[in-house]
Amino acid sequence: MEKKYIPTIGLEVHAELKTRTKMFCNSINDPEEKTPNVNICPVCMAHPGTLPVINKEAIKHVLKVGLSVDGTLADFTEFDRKNYFYPDIPKGYQISQYKYPLVSGGVLNGVKLTRIHLEEDTARSSHLPAASARAAQAGDKDGYSLVDFNRAGVPLMELVTEPVVKSAEEASAFARELQLLLRTLGASDANMEKGEMRVEANISVSATEKLGTKVEVKNLNSFRTVERAIAYEIDRQSKLLERGEKVIQETRGWDEAKQITFSQRLKEESHDYRYFPDPDLPKLKISEMAEFNEKKLREEIPELPWEKRSRLVQEYGVKKESAEMFVQNNTIGMFFEDVVRRLGGSTSKWRLNLQEKEKSFLLSENYITSDVVSLMKQSGDLGKISPENFTELITMVMENKISSRGAKDILAILYAKGGSPEHIAEQEQLIQKSDHSELAEIVKKIIGENESVVNEYKAGKSAALQFLIGQVMKASKGSANPQLVKEILLRSLMV
Repeated sequence: MEKKYIPTIGLEVHAELKTRTKMFCNSINDPEEKTPNVNICPVCMAHPGTLPVINKEAIKHVLKVGLSVDGTLADFTEFDRKNYFYPDIPKGYQISQYKYPLVSGGVLNGVKLTRIHLEEDTARSSHLPAASARAAQAGDKDGYSLVDFNRAGVPLMELVTEPVVKSAEEASAFARELQLLLRTLGASDANMEKGEMRVEANISVSATEKLGTKVEVKNLNSFRTVERAIAYEIDRQSKLLERGEKVIQETRGWDEAKQITFSQRLKEESHDYRYFPDPDLPKLKISEMAEFNEKKLREEIPELPWEKRSRLVQEYGVKKESAEMFVQNNTIGMFFEDVVRRLGGSTSKWRLNLQEKEKSFLLSENYITSDVVSLMKQSGDLGKISPENFTELITMVMENKISSRGAKDILAILYAKGGSPEHIAEQEQLIQKSDHSELAEIVKKIIGENESVVNEYKAGKSAALQFLIGQVMKASKGSANPQLVKEILLRSLMV
């Protein structure tokens, strides 16, 4: 019988911060720059005699993240030199933080955090194999590598969790919530496909609660990859132990094409990096610096994702799935809140009572999360739908001036052309007919044309009634009041 192995996962997440300049110099921090080696200077290229200067905006971003997750802000902090040698490290060391991080502890999405610290990013390497046209043209049989230093020195936040994550799905959910938090704070765009946020997972499995041998899988650049790489590594290690083999402590990469992890190198320990305080940078006493005052920083923090989810559910009664959509997509989230303020606010021209407000909020939620979101797929924005014309549309539905089908048709026109919903409804003949005698004539005609369906209804087939209602709606081009149609039909069928 196979043993049940327990996975334990700790995450390290790197995120490039949104600042005007790099971490220790005045070179522009522009992740969209396509031309190699233009956003560089003697400082980030490590020319002899140059001195780094700390970017205060980057520190402020990290401190705000720390406050958002209920972490403890450092009173004293310093930067260290992390020594290792790769072509993408121009100094031969990376300026990072070791003993005194900016933030300690905290919790995000139910996962305990160890620390959040600040460092500089590396350059970007491109490897051209011998088979490439460029390498062949250069007469290079072995291929070669190119290095773009635009990214070297960009402010990089590193967040480290405790080893408390228990599944690939939990790891992915944590990364998603962190990305959302960084975007909410304006600290980072955190686009994983652009390398602005990278996840590394430390994974171990054991037959007991005791931690097994840790394997690090580096540079996971999508949420799907995070899940697949962790799931694969849990399975790989479990099979090794099942066969009586040992798991080697190492660093592994992820092969997207083969959907497997592969060995890169033996895992370094902290002493391998020979950390020591950077002698060119000052020690920082955070509590003595006015711009890092905790009260002032808290005042600058906007409503956080989990706070917004809770408020939307409690204040407007939206479904949890809708609240999540409004939090994830700021455009439709702000649109929804603008609409419900217009419908239910004290200055609303519609003067809705409590029951009507709740109904209008629900209608708004349903139309936005289905029809509006579907229309947005065309161009990625709201087109010419505005909070004003959408609010008018919802009110027309509330007043039974238009049917649900009519509202959908009007929305499509609003998206493409804008305008007044009432004017569009009149122009397209979508104003709902509630004239009893006019509808009675249409009902009489439909009953006469569908004798077999009428007999089915009288024989007890309730679905036949819906067919007849549909035929009346079709005959009226969707303009009939469906509730009134049903009432007239039921009375007519009893005769």
